[in-house]
Amino acid sequence: MLVLSRRVGEKIEIGNGITVTVLRVTGKSVRIGIEAPDCVSIRRSEITLDQRWPTPPAISTSDSEMFNSADPSRST
Repeated sequence: MLVLSRRVGEKIEIGNGITVTVLRVTGKSVRIGIEAPDCVSIRRSEITLDQRWPTPPAISTSDSEMFNSADPSRST
């Protein structure tokens, strides 16, 4: 692990196109900004590790139509 000290407004560049900026420091809280290409996924680790909130799979149009047609309360 690389440990760096940064002041408000200072940046860290990681790889190609990823920049972390220190925006604000208040007490024990640090607000950072992350700039990255759209293809880079950025998640907070406590959300990623929480198995109660898995990322749902995308539903295609055909799947959506299947769910709607399977509901007898919906009449066309």
